[in-house]
Amino acid sequence: MTKKIAVINDLSGFGRCSLTAAISVISAMGIQACPLPTAILTAQTGYPHYYLDDYTDKMDIYRQEWQKMGQHFDGIYTGFVASEAQIDQIFHFIDTFHTQDTFLLVDPVMGDDGIKYDMFTPKLLEKMNALVGEADIITPNLTELCLLTDADYDAIIEITDKDILIDVIGELASTLLPVDNNHSKEIIVTGIHFINEHGQKMMGNLYISQKSRKLFAFPHVGGSYSGTGDLFASCIAAGKCRGDKIPDLIHLAGTFLEQAIKDSAEENVPYPDGTNYEKYLHMLIKI
Repeated sequence: MTKKIAVINDLSGFGRCSLTAAISVISAMGIQACPLPTAILTAQTGYPHYYLDDYTDKMDIYRQEWQKMGQHFDGIYTGFVASEAQIDQIFHFIDTFHTQDTFLLVDPVMGDDGIKYDMFTPKLLEKMNALVGEADIITPNLTELCLLTDADYDAIIEITDKDILIDVIGELASTLLPVDNNHSKEIIVTGIHFINEHGQKMMGNLYISQKSRKLFAFPHVGGSYSGTGDLFASCIAAGKCRGDKIPDLIHLAGTFLEQAIKDSAEENVPYPDGTNYEKYLHMLIKI
């Protein structure tokens, strides 16, 4: 039977992000994506104007109806949330559907390039920290890791020695690991910029668990496109569901995104439009 992931995120008509990205990637990887929209937008918020229909008051209707259907999910994957009320609804959903054989992946979308999104009040950040604490897998970028650990982003990006930089980030991420071994957690810190020994600009994703720590690095191409974090987290969620190892998935997702970003940069795709990832979905298929 095809495995299922409940995907809690917004749906944007343009921007190739959030649910649009998640559904296509998860489906290509042989997993059924079951979307629970937190909002419907004409376009993602990076565009000059857009219309947003908030679905917060409809989220519990989804939960109730799926519960009536007797649905079970192999994974639950959460992305961008815009309010404390939405996180409360997510906790209610988790209470209903998160079983011993269901993993929870939280992509704590809160900011980028050292800048916190405006809606993230201290109370919302507190609730996001609580949600991250429940997760089996989290995929913060460096900005989000700093928000979760109350670290100084500007000081970290000033570190020029790659080994010291990775050690500092790894130690920060390790503070989010459980203090006991009863609950395993895997952390992937994405979007780490550094210069390698050959003077080449690189983009790194750092894997941290209770047992290991490993850096996966790729040449830095293009710029900061809409939806790349969603594409990455979706690869991790779907691969976890089909039984792949997380380190293998980090390599797969990085290779996939490298091609999509390179293609987009060559075509001068505007950053809000997202990446030309569609033609590379075949890279994710497992025969």
